[in-house]
Amino acid sequence: MIMRLIEELGPWSWWLLGLLLLGLEILVPSTFFLWFGLSAFVVGALGFFTDFAWQVDLVIFLVLSLAALLIGRKYMAKGDDQSGDPNLNKRGSRYVGRHFVLAAPILQGEGKLSVDDTVWRISGPDLPAGTTVEVTQLDGSKLVVDAVTSENPTAEN
Repeated sequence: MIMRLIEELGPWSWWLLGLLLLGLEILVPSTFFLWFGLSAFVVGALGFFTDFAWQVDLVIFLVLSLAALLIGRKYMAKGDDQSGDPNLNKRGSRYVGRHFVLAAPILQGEGKLSVDDTVWRISGPDLPAGTTVEVTQLDGSKLVVDAVTSENPTAEN
């Protein structure tokens, strides 16, 4: 029954398979089914110009799928994973190395620092309000600060 349907549809069966595989690619985004779907479209297009037996069509599909999969994976692996802003999703990392003036003192190693539109929890040595500090690292969601000892501190906040 399935063979009869494939024979009646002719090249359109490959186009339907291609659509099915691309639909599967949409449901399972991984670019894996994409290559098989494109190969099915190519075999379907060849079917309009040639009259190969279904076995030959199947072999062409398998060869094209394998080639497309290997070439596609190699091409996709060369993609640049680095963005123009490596700290895009690490807001606290943007502040490492920057200087700020404490509006409130650091007591018992804990305090708060207002930076831009956010109040950050900070840790560091006990320091009075008005001290210029430098963010030295990020500890989870807490900024680690240390007092700036230079003669000309430039505070950003």
